Amino acid sequence: MRSLTLTAPQTFAWTTLPEAAPPQKGMALVAIRAIGICGTDFSGYLGKMPFIEFPRILGHELGVEVLALGEGVTHLQVGDRCSVEPYLNCGTCHACLRGSTNCCETLQVLGVHCDGGMRERMILPAHKLHPCNALDFEQLALVETLAIGCHAVNRAQVTASDDVLIIGAGPIGLTVLEFARAANAAITLLELNSARREFVEQNYPGVKVVAKLPDAPAFQIVFDATGNPGSMAGTLRYARFTGRIVYVGITKEPVILDDPLFHRRELSLLASRNALSSDFPRILAMIQSGQIDTRPWISHRCEFSELPAKMHVWLTPEARVIKAVVGLAQ
Repeated sequence: MRSLTLTAPQTFAWTTLPEAAPPQKGMALVAIRAIGICGTDFSGYLGKMPFIEFPRILGHELGVEVLALGEGVTHLQVGDRCSVEPYLNCGTCHACLRGSTNCCETLQVLGVHCDGGMRERMILPAHKLHPCNALDFEQLALVETLAIGCHAVNRAQVTASDDVLIIGAGPIGLTVLEFARAANAAITLLELNSARREFVEQNYPGVKVVAKLPDAPAFQIVFDATGNPGSMAGTLRYARFTGRIVYVGITKEPVILDDPLFHRRELSLLASRNALSSDFPRILAMIQSGQIDTRPWISHRCEFSELPAKMHVWLTPEARVIKAVVGLAQ
């Protein structure tokens, strides 16, 4: 079967993989039907993602169709449409035993630490598939990215009494926005890109959207979704005394913190990594009920065969990408 492998920064190669054997106990054979392209994929493509080594098959935001099931799988049927939870955890380490499967000590994320879904078919653990036949494959492919924001907002324990600042209105910043809004918090979004500011203004009434802010402690919770070390360091300036800061984006570079400011305001600094299994059914229900509408997000589409030519184009500011989705023929 056909797959697309990132062999070096900005270099894709078409490869042929052997067909998968029938799924073993607890496993499922799926056809990849839709792939969301996220910041991790773009960073990996540019050679800037710290956890991606070459060669690598990217792709972890997946909408899939079940083709065959191994013994003992009872929550799925052949033909089911599913979202994929791409976090392959061991189940036995300290983090897993505490329920924090999102940061398993030996975690393998599809398309990051191990090969992912930029292929026609693959075998996956059945318990990592979350079925919802009411949604289409594009909607299912966006569940994982939404889960990132869901987990980040849960980490920060956002409530309706909080003033929240979100820095960055890329796809991850938008997912944080969705769940901060679901918590009824007052939200300000800081974004330098005018097209992204315009998108938020059009689709999220009630959210204050700005291109700059004064250096003042005006927010109880600050989320940084940029992955930019300068921006991440600057979050301290915006956090109120006793405030919380959540790093949702990731960078290879050191983040230099103003320690006297950090101590004086007794700030809490949190990392947010991936998501939990329980986040996926919640998000599927929210999309199904209309509480979350992912349709405006998808600004760009292409077929699988077109992807190598599209990645570089989608990275340019002129492309005005909010979210790109790749379709695979059924």
